[in-house]
Amino acid sequence: MNEPFWIWQQPNWPHFTWQAEQLAPLLRACVHAQGRLLGMLDAVGGDAEVQSSLDAMLQNIITSSAIEGEQLNVGSVRSSLARRLGLNEDGRTTPRSEGLAELLIDATQKCQSSLDLPRLLNWHRWLFPVDESLAARPLRIGELRGKEPMQVVSGRLDRPTVHFEAPPRDGLDQQLMDFLAWFESSRNDAVLDPLLRAGIAHFWFVTLHPFDDGNGRLTRAITDMALAQSEQQAIRFYAMSASILDDRAGYYRVLEVSQKGGRDITAWLHWFLSTLLKSLEQALARIDRVLAKARFWQTHRGQALSAEQIKVLNRLLDGGERGFGDGISAAQYQTVAKVSKATATRHLSDLLEKSCIVRLPGGGRSTRYQIVTD
Repeated sequence: MNEPFWIWQQPNWPHFTWQAEQLAPLLRACVHAQGRLLGMLDAVGGDAEVQSSLDAMLQNIITSSAIEGEQLNVGSVRSSLARRLGLNEDGRTTPRSEGLAELLIDATQKCQSSLDLPRLLNWHRWLFPVDESLAARPLRIGELRGKEPMQVVSGRLDRPTVHFEAPPRDGLDQQLMDFLAWFESSRNDAVLDPLLRAGIAHFWFVTLHPFDDGNGRLTRAITDMALAQSEQQAIRFYAMSASILDDRAGYYRVLEVSQKGGRDITAWLHWFLSTLLKSLEQALARIDRVLAKARFWQTHRGQALSAEQIKVLNRLLDGGERGFGDGISAAQYQTVAKVSKATATRHLSDLLEKSCIVRLPGGGRSTRYQIVTD
């Protein structure tokens, strides 16, 4: 008899094992970062909290689809999310953006409700709204895949390389019900760490691959749900899908390796926790900027500033790729504010006098200015 090749062919599947001592340092770091992030929620508050949540959820949807090679209309997805979060933002939506927004909102803001089969099938329908783009594409929407083998292959047609093969269709219904039953009961497992539970849920569901298409995106939605349950916090401030996209090759590589061989998934859980930690650290840095921005405007609330000055200051406070990390020059101020050279010079001098900005070392045309934050 042939030796089991895929993990789902192993005896006692799906009773996973892992080396707890190897994961302990990463797990502690994730719990610490998660606690710091949750502790910041009280300090953010108000419109800034909702806006930060919108940005994180938008990033999650866009990058989760990008992992699968799909490029979404960012404006449409943002409009769909904003409406559900109670923000008044104009913009066109599409059936696609509406479905994706509804899915993520349902998975996170209703994370305490049970995930059963009807709910999962409804998620799949939201992933694939009926429109003209799917008219010529045979796809079982809102139902499990057919009897055809579910494989990921590459290479020549006569000598293909099989990177992944899901369990056969026969028995899939029961395996999926077993997963859903575990996902519900494990919420109250005092022994299983909630973050490890999220990693196990991710691996288990993606291994089942129960649908014709959309398995990866549903897997990451289930992961978001598990993380929201672990935090007991529906508001999302980080996007794990974005960190997965940053290491998409590593993501598929560790999944492939972990699918072959025994039931020990330490390597997968190590990668999962490392990626989660990266997401949390990025969120901490982003929330730090939000709080710094709030403190800045609190400090300068009584000063008369022009609309152009406020625009540039907010750009500097927001940071990121468009935030002029090395400071802003008079020429750049002129471009961003859309003012004349003389006006830019006058505005910068005024901001210096009001201690909104500071002049960085250097002189002449190379003179640059940076925001003053505590």
